[in-house]
Amino acid sequence: MGIKLYYTTVTASRTVKSQQAEVMRILDSKSIQYELVDISVGREVCDEMRSKAGNPTAVPPQLFNEDQYCGDYDMLSEAVEADTVDQFLKLA
Repeated sequence: MGIKLYYTTVTASRTVKSQQAEVMRILDSKSIQYELVDISVGREVCDEMRSKAGNPTAVPPQLFNEDQYCGDYDMLSEAVEADTVDQFLKLA
């Protein structure tokens, strides 16, 4: 599968929870299949997400096409506004 969504099931942040839900809603509404990768299962998964994103402080949600970094919630929101989601996710 191409698209990977790094997210967490354990967070006290309402912002992270709402952003994750919105990203899933956007992907589902566009019938884009994706794999969920839960960073709360271990530190190494979180470190992997941050390494791939090139940001040592990155927080979920983060989107990738295989191992290619696509962006975060704000970047996806901009792509939705510009109607460029497929290009953002490197699907086009």
